[in-house]
Amino acid sequence: MSGTFVGMPAFPDAAREAVGNTTLRGNLRHATHTIRDKRARAVAELDDWAALREAGKQIKDHTLRHLDRYLVQVEEAVTAAGGTVHWAADADEANEIVARLVEETGESEVVKVKSMATQEIALNEALEARGIHAYETDLAELIVQLGKDRPSHILVPAIHRNRGEIRDIFRSEMSEWGRPAPEGLTDTPAELAEAARLHLREKFLRAKVGISGANFVVAETGTLVVVESEGNGRMCLTLPETLISVVGIEKIVPRWQDLEVFLQTLPRSSTAERMNPYTSMWTGTTDEDGPRAFHLVLLDNGRTDTLADEVGRQALRCIRCSACLNVCPVYERAGGHAYGSVYPGPIGAILSPQLRGTGSEIDASLPYASSLCGACYEVCPVAIDIPEVLVHLRERVVQGGPAVRNGNRVVLKPAKGHAAERAAMRAAQWAFTHPGALRTGQRLATRTRRLHPRTLPGPGRAWSGSRDLPTVPAEPFRDWWQRTHGGKGGAK
Repeated sequence: MSGTFVGMPAFPDAAREAVGNTTLRGNLRHATHTIRDKRARAVAELDDWAALREAGKQIKDHTLRHLDRYLVQVEEAVTAAGGTVHWAADADEANEIVARLVEETGESEVVKVKSMATQEIALNEALEARGIHAYETDLAELIVQLGKDRPSHILVPAIHRNRGEIRDIFRSEMSEWGRPAPEGLTDTPAELAEAARLHLREKFLRAKVGISGANFVVAETGTLVVVESEGNGRMCLTLPETLISVVGIEKIVPRWQDLEVFLQTLPRSSTAERMNPYTSMWTGTTDEDGPRAFHLVLLDNGRTDTLADEVGRQALRCIRCSACLNVCPVYERAGGHAYGSVYPGPIGAILSPQLRGTGSEIDASLPYASSLCGACYEVCPVAIDIPEVLVHLRERVVQGGPAVRNGNRVVLKPAKGHAAERAAMRAAQWAFTHPGALRTGQRLATRTRRLHPRTLPGPGRAWSGSRDLPTVPAEPFRDWWQRTHGGKGGAK
């Protein structure tokens, strides 16, 4: 996975700085609460939501179990429809393929549909290094690009910006990228949208190459699907002469019929709509309409390594709806930039460390960027048990152990800075397997409860610095049970 965001401080340090930004917290609180409330109402309209959620989970799990077969089927179907399939093992290979394809057209500009995969591999930066300018056309992505910023949300990349900030960005930056902002531009949504529409229109009409991702790829027909709310994506998918789609291998669904499930759950979970305003589907090429050349770049970039993890692989079910971000108390306060990845929030905390590994400080800290409250699991439309994966990855960070990296089985070393935690867990393991020692320790803790400090010493300060130490009860449960039940069937 690209190291675009790597080099940032670990999540606790980045989050501490973000929490001090009152404007950021206000923007995030307003946006996430609005989206989550609308989503709850949209989901409540469906009596069979639980069944749809389970169906989505089963479809995704089936596809992942048979991914080798469906990938071959996709290649055959896309090729038969007039497209060309390319395989990219990592970000560098994918960027090289896309840059070469653009250069072969003789063009030096491309327009882009909003795509998490191309952000993941830092495609824009790779193209810029080759003298190719990539223009984002999604409104939020345009704001991020003009502001020389980074996305902070899966669905709404500029969620950390308010209208006044967006107005100032348009006024100061649009002229350097193309058509300048209108004179006297205000921060009203209608004027901001019109400024973006005028700025982008000339790019749509001029560009000969479009780049997209895909929400889904249907294996049986080779059809790609993009859902969006603005229509900019459809302009990128139909007007250029050449279309290049970079898609993660986990985006495949077996049959056209499977879309019935996801086209109900995705819009409700993301934009709280019954149906996306624009659902674009294309299969290969045709002489009468659309691009004359279509290229599909199937991206691995750590996905097969993730697939090898029996617990962690459920992260590959993700359909990028962002529902988990909007209910997460940690994301709401820290924002997306603190996660050091294009995948922020709860899903980013389990996806990025698997795609990139836990070798860097930021990736080793991401599994701890959660309170384990479980709200993310409750809203996930494909039932990813994010808390389970977080705990699994925490164990990997602290203990190390077997894993798959770059297709090879390796034994990971424990991350630095967790020696005290490992020692504490070993001590707890010993105590729980020796009932007599545990009983003695509980009674000792009870009798000395008035002497207990409010914060932990040494390495424990990092834990108790943001948490209240639990109060030791006046009597151990074992003693209470013995006293109240007279030892009948009592605890040993």
